[in-house]
Amino acid sequence: MTTKSKSLPDHALCLRTYADLREYTQAFSQGHLNLLILCGPPGVGKSRGLRAAVGNNVCWIDGNASAFGIYQEVYLRRNQPIVLDDVDGLYRDRNGIRLLKTLCQTERVKSLSWHTDAPTLEKRGIPRQFTTTSRMAFIANQWQSLNPDVAALEDRGHVLIFEPTALEVHRQAATWFWDQEIFDFLGRWLHLLKQPSFRTYVHGWELKTAGLDWHTGILGRCLAGAALVVARLKANPCYASEEERARAFVHSGAGCRATYFNHSKKLQSRETIPDIPLVTTRPPTEAHEEMLHATFRVRASVSCVDD
Repeated sequence: MTTKSKSLPDHALCLRTYADLREYTQAFSQGHLNLLILCGPPGVGKSRGLRAAVGNNVCWIDGNASAFGIYQEVYLRRNQPIVLDDVDGLYRDRNGIRLLKTLCQTERVKSLSWHTDAPTLEKRGIPRQFTTTSRMAFIANQWQSLNPDVAALEDRGHVLIFEPTALEVHRQAATWFWDQEIFDFLGRWLHLLKQPSFRTYVHGWELKTAGLDWHTGILGRCLAGAALVVARLKANPCYASEEERARAFVHSGAGCRATYFNHSKKLQSRETIPDIPLVTTRPPTEAHEEMLHATFRVRASVSCVDD
């Protein structure tokens, strides 16, 4: 079991499967949850999962968004669900926390106001006070209970920690990833991934299409030093036996024969990963590829940043 972060409230719920995550994202999409706070490591599909549930009828704000910019965007998209994605600094800002406390009220109708920057608001036709029925969702890699104001936000919503296992991430990747060779290779070394991430699959494919050593690229994300050399040798089909690999290891200068076999034993998986056929075997089209990379990029919502 994963230990909950000390910075999260005691009532935070830990989710380990994508099926559990879908239940909560769909509940938010259907209007049952007024406030959802979704935390978890990067690259496991938190944003992807919520986007799939809410569709297009949502005010999605991410990147370098300010409190003033969000106030304007919420007015323009009032009464729609609002998702704040990776706006980690907002709840550390005095104006940001004041705005969020209003938006996250348990009442159905929230009354928002902004009493500075009147010329800018007037120029854009945005009133200094308005009401909205928008529901809120936060997505963050980390969430910290910095002060009583942040604790008040947590108390008003459902706090989820999404921490899927490497195998769970692998199974989910099978529903959208397209390169069986890379997928199977990752499955073989899944036990070494300290931080499972969809990005590892995509990065492997980028290296492969560029004609680069994608095996080492993937292994390098979880190993270093002599252990990486051993893993590279074990992944190389040119060697017919462990003895040949051990000799190659000694010849490389990475260590002695005993060192090779010590690392080889440590690299063995204690779990059998099942063979999983991919749903699709074709790379994404240009349009889908752009959408895929947009999912993983650190985005900045231009409309929500002050001029």
